[in-house]
Amino acid sequence: MNQSKGDESVETVKRVFVLLMVIMVIIPSIAMAEDHKEATVETPAADLRADLDKLLSEHFVLATMFMMKSYEDTEDAKEVWNKLDQNAKDMTTAIASVYGEEAAAQFEELFRSHNDYSDRFVEARQEAEKEVEEFVNEFGSFLAKATEGRLSEKAAKEALAAHEQDVIDVFDHYVNEEYQKAYQSFRDGFNRMFDISKVLSTAMAAQMPDKFENTKADSKAADLRSNLNALASEHFALATLEMQKGFNQAPDYDFVTWAENQHTADFKAVIQSLYGEEGAAEFEKVWQQNHINAQTNVVTAALEENQELRMKAEGSLNTFAGDFGAFLAKATDENLPQETASEAVWSHEKDVLQTFDHYVEGDYEATYDSFREGYGYMFGIGETLGDAIAKQMPDKFGVEMMPESMPDTGLGGMNDTPSVSKWIWMAFGSLALLTGAVLYRKKSHL
Repeated sequence: MNQSKGDESVETVKRVFVLLMVIMVIIPSIAMAEDHKEATVETPAADLRADLDKLLSEHFVLATMFMMKSYEDTEDAKEVWNKLDQNAKDMTTAIASVYGEEAAAQFEELFRSHNDYSDRFVEARQEAEKEVEEFVNEFGSFLAKATEGRLSEKAAKEALAAHEQDVIDVFDHYVNEEYQKAYQSFRDGFNRMFDISKVLSTAMAAQMPDKFENTKADSKAADLRSNLNALASEHFALATLEMQKGFNQAPDYDFVTWAENQHTADFKAVIQSLYGEEGAAEFEKVWQQNHINAQTNVVTAALEENQELRMKAEGSLNTFAGDFGAFLAKATDENLPQETASEAVWSHEKDVLQTFDHYVEGDYEATYDSFREGYGYMFGIGETLGDAIAKQMPDKFGVEMMPESMPDTGLGGMNDTPSVSKWIWMAFGSLALLTGAVLYRKKSHL
């Protein structure tokens, strides 16, 4: 009888042990599956970062573009200025959505007035430099206060000072006809805006975890989206500059094309990091063929008033849209469907053509309305492509939430959910209790 009960007890322990093994295998798998299902670049914090990416980088492009055009006293300089001012108004709206109307009003007073120095730099250097210094100090203090110290005043001022120096470097090299240095400074300054966006959005998301649903602005998926945003939008900015400079037969034209080649190399490096050398080589072939050269042919057609060449160039761009869409669909395992990709690329090419056509016609308001629309569209491409890649590679770009050590808001949330390790320890605890009970029963029957 006692032997039978002993065997029964051993069998019970075995069953509990098997249950523990099942828990240890299934729970991590469930957690991993949940991460994979949610792999996306479309989170509240990543959206915030993308919005700042667009506004800050567009500010840099318009500021440097205006200073070059103001120096040359071109007919479209005033319209570029108008769009620079509109960019500041758009930033004010973004600030209001996060910090309220009072903070937005303070931001607008500081930021819109700082745009004035772009014009004065051309005419009164010393006065403008003093204004830059004042702006850096005042706006750095504003950002530190707004983020409640998540972005320190020192770090904010250093970032702003570096940005302002980037703008000045582009202008100085341009005036001195050091065009390669001018466009290298342009590229460096442009990419710095995305660094500033990352730091600022990360501080804001950490400051307001509930508003941004405990998502991170500096996650790997958000980094991917931002990198693609930078590459896509820089391409549009450089394409616009190249075509305008080509049409004007400006002395710096060749150096804009040099910057485009540098940009292509950077884009290729990102593709290689994702899809290897073979994927990068295929990207470069598709990107260069029927694309960059076709833009040049569009300019030549306008100068020569050659409609046949223009139609041929448009045909090449349409072919590129199809080829590049096919490349992206294949690379992403159809997470980005070919038809969707090709339509998006062709819409971008139409934005480039429309911006250029308005410029040739001398309709500068329409030119820069089209420019802003086309520039903003590139961030949708970055988001769509980034999300397809994240879903294709969930292990690499799975959702990252704010750490459990974040301040307790008193509203519960992610900290209320047991982690995988907690489940395992609970299982071990259950095993210990059950084993103890079995041993007690066995002892009591001896």
